[in-house]
Amino acid sequence: MPTYDYECQKCGHTFEQFQRITEDPLKRCPKCKGKIRRLVGTGAGIIFKGSGFYQTDYRSDSYKQGKKSEPAASTPAAPTTSSPSAPAKTKD
Repeated sequence: MPTYDYECQKCGHTFEQFQRITEDPLKRCPKCKGKIRRLVGTGAGIIFKGSGFYQTDYRSDSYKQGKKSEPAASTPAAPTTSSPSAPAKTKD
């Protein structure tokens, strides 16, 4: 159900009303009982449907399989560090 914006022509009060699409527009202001008009709103949020949008976000199974079979890119190996050996015993 959409939310409609209304504005009173008498007192200028603006408000929103949650209504069914099939309901008639409101006619009177809840504050002063003056005539109101329904404002043209921004509409609903954007809904992305169909092919194309999700194609870049959710790759196909064949694409995923192809990526798995490709050899991994060579990355430079991290330098190895020798672990410290046991401390040398010193003569006292």
